[in-house]
Amino acid sequence: MNLSAALFPLSWHWLAVVLCVLVAAWVVRSAPWARLREGPHLNVMLGFAVGLMLMWSLKAGIKPGLTLHMLGAMAATLALGPQFAIIAMALALTGIMINGTIEWQAWPINLILMAVVPVLIAHRIQRLIERLLPAHFFVFVFVAGFFGAAFTVMLQGLLASAAMAAAGAYEPAYLASDYLPYFLLLGFSEGWISGGTITLMVVYRPEWVMGFDDRRYLGKK
Repeated sequence: MNLSAALFPLSWHWLAVVLCVLVAAWVVRSAPWARLREGPHLNVMLGFAVGLMLMWSLKAGIKPGLTLHMLGAMAATLALGPQFAIIAMALALTGIMINGTIEWQAWPINLILMAVVPVLIAHRIQRLIERLLPAHFFVFVFVAGFFGAAFTVMLQGLLASAAMAAAGAYEPAYLASDYLPYFLLLGFSEGWISGGTITLMVVYRPEWVMGFDDRRYLGKK
């Protein structure tokens, strides 16, 4: 995470730019923009952007590109929905680009691997949980908010490592032995932060969480 531009050949950066354009078109066409005018969701999205920017600025690293920090994708997806979560994470990424944490050339590929991919993973996990498990408050908080966040950051680490290996930035054996194991610990921490954040929001401000439906989770309780 916080990938350096030097890790990838020029063709990868151009591919990332194309993917960013396609994602932007999808967000513009499919996002529920009316919800930003109806309630507090605009402020929540901006709040997530600031929080993620600060969280992403705090990182530990092994080598260039092999940095570790909290991701926040599941919490953002549950609270904002996938489209607004991507926007919040794009704003956060722009913030850490401005403060010099990443180079501007690396913004597109970081957006794809640090925001779009984990948000889509988180959204798929959320939908899978809704389909397979009962509509219960604790399922939403613990299974989606905690375990879903942990799985999201682990899968994102695996995919980012696979991308670096495919680009020739690092040997797969080195990534498997000296980088990927840390995502098990990071996933546990991510789960606690995400689960705690979503729990507080659902308990005190459920109207802030787009993914939480009172009629579904509390209507028959």
